[in-house]
Amino acid sequence: MAELEAREAAGRGRAEALRARIAALAEQLTGEEELLSRLGITRQTVLEILGGRDDHGSGALEGAEVGPGGVEQDGDGDGDASVGAALRIDGPVARAGLEGAAAAVGVGAVRVPQWQAGVAEAVLPVAYRDVLEVLADAAQPLRARQIAAALGLGEEPRSVEGLRWKLKRLVKRGWLAEPAAGLFVCCTQPAESA
Repeated sequence: MAELEAREAAGRGRAEALRARIAALAEQLTGEEELLSRLGITRQTVLEILGGRDDHGSGALEGAEVGPGGVEQDGDGDGDASVGAALRIDGPVARAGLEGAAAAVGVGAVRVPQWQAGVAEAVLPVAYRDVLEVLADAAQPLRARQIAAALGLGEEPRSVEGLRWKLKRLVKRGWLAEPAAGLFVCCTQPAESA
């Protein structure tokens, strides 16, 4: 029986470690998906601007001579090669600029500020405000699976684990409390963590 209990404890430990890894991977996946979405929208906007069209189809750069990559060229047609390279979406200068910007400003990172007196829920991203609303409406502490169902995320493990990561982040930042392992409640007066 002692050997069986030891194996059970080891199995629980491995399962908990795997849950932590899944939550970390879900966080990374969410960040990458947000980054891809933003880059897609940015690409469309840049193509519209450089292509001389706005969203209504009219030419914003009417009368301008447009070269490769939608870059406006000067009257004699040769243009400034460095400006053209910088503005080309697929050019090496643009790629280098994007890589530097992503590292400098944390593109794709969801910012959840630390709670402090006077800070309203409006500073949180919409997905986090939705979680707070569900918990505020609940008369008791809820588990991640229950919150996922209330939000319409389904009960797939990846959805629940991604939500669990958000819940843990809200607890860490002082917006929620976790009175027992896996149970989450809204703080009546969020505590500031050190």
